[in-house]
Amino acid sequence: MAEQEGDMHVARVYLRVSTQGQDLDRQESIIAEARDAGYYIAGVYREKASGARADRPELLRLIADLQPGEVVVAEKMDRISRLPLPEAEKLIETIRNKGARLAVPGVVDLSDIAASADGVAKIVLESIQEMLLKLALQMARDDFEDRRERQRQGIELAKAGGKYAGRQADLVTHERIIVFRSGGNSISRTAKLTGCSEAQVKRVWARHQKESGKQEMLSQKLSSATVQKSVAKPSL
Repeated sequence: MAEQEGDMHVARVYLRVSTQGQDLDRQESIIAEARDAGYYIAGVYREKASGARADRPELLRLIADLQPGEVVVAEKMDRISRLPLPEAEKLIETIRNKGARLAVPGVVDLSDIAASADGVAKIVLESIQEMLLKLALQMARDDFEDRRERQRQGIELAKAGGKYAGRQADLVTHERIIVFRSGGNSISRTAKLTGCSEAQVKRVWARHQKESGKQEMLSQKLSSATVQKSVAKPSL
């Protein structure tokens, strides 16, 4: 358990991109920035998963590791969440229930000021804090929805022009999933090793088993046909 000494604040840094094809390099600078701001970094959690999912393994691990008084640092609010507002608020509440708070650029943190205030001033500050947080969470969700709508429109235009080939599978990730599962790793272990969701591991493995079954049946049919041909061939 991380300890705070004097004015030293303990932080856990969360880095996220949406797909396996993206990298986290651009966000790595916030680790040094957090240290320069006086934070002791207790952990860095790197994730490649959609912010519209609540079951992100590294985010859940971060929350489980949180200790009272610690701070969650991220590049932007949309790195933490692109969930619908009610779900996003539950996520933030989970972090707060651990006695931790957020430190995200663009979201003014009034918690220290509100804690030292009394009466009406305290109520007003806390209300403003909640309003700013909701605004940041809603903006992150709106951006996600806007991106999805632009993607949908782009697909419709491509289809109309006969140029849409469909979403391309990440063959490298699929191959890694098959290798790990073939090696005896569980679904949850494979998901962690490949940075995928358990649902994706199940889909890829099921498809692999189905294709393997088809290939085995075809091989058996070909072998059977070869034997029958050999038997039916007249002797000279």
